[in-house]
Amino acid sequence: MSLSIAFADSQRFLLAVMVYDHYVAICNPLLYAVTMSRQLCKQLVAAVYAVGVLDSMIFTCFTFRLPFCSSNIINHFSCEFPPLLALPCSDTCFIKIMMFAFTLCITMSIFVAILLSYVYITSTTLQICSNECRRKVFSTCIFHLTAVALYFVTLLFMYLHPTSSFSIDTEKMASVFYMLMIPVLNPLIYSLRNMEVKDALRKAMNKILTNS
Repeated sequence: MSLSIAFADSQRFLLAVMVYDHYVAICNPLLYAVTMSRQLCKQLVAAVYAVGVLDSMIFTCFTFRLPFCSSNIINHFSCEFPPLLALPCSDTCFIKIMMFAFTLCITMSIFVAILLSYVYITSTTLQICSNECRRKVFSTCIFHLTAVALYFVTLLFMYLHPTSSFSIDTEKMASVFYMLMIPVLNPLIYSLRNMEVKDALRKAMNKILTNS
């Protein structure tokens, strides 16, 4: 559970770092090499994983404080924090509120940072005279936006929905999509920027259509 939370939070913050990289590249292209230096990139990656580990330690400490005195069977595919809250034999209302507030604060902070960055990126892009430059900018950003949308919609569904609104089976399916499908889809989403990958995918689709 601790590793799962650490890597999930790291991915969340990494999406914000990526949009900052896009912002610098598009809004201040002449200063990109100076601003996004190798040293800064290393510091950003280190900070991302440090915050992820810190967040996972907080959630893990909350878990160790819970009194598990009955069943130890987790009705879930993995050992995640929300399913664990169904096992303790004491009232977990306070911890649920803390989890909701903490997750909402972090998620909304990252979402607002990403949204503001894209506002500046869109404003700068619209001032570009060349349609070709605009097309390149939007084609670069659309893949990151797709990854952001997939990640945050599933994350909000997992952690911020009312407990009584969805069945446990629905929540488990969302967890599979959140933990497995998104990491699998991310390389495909970003590799579609590569023309060779696009050509290979187009040839594969044509071959499938021809054979069928």
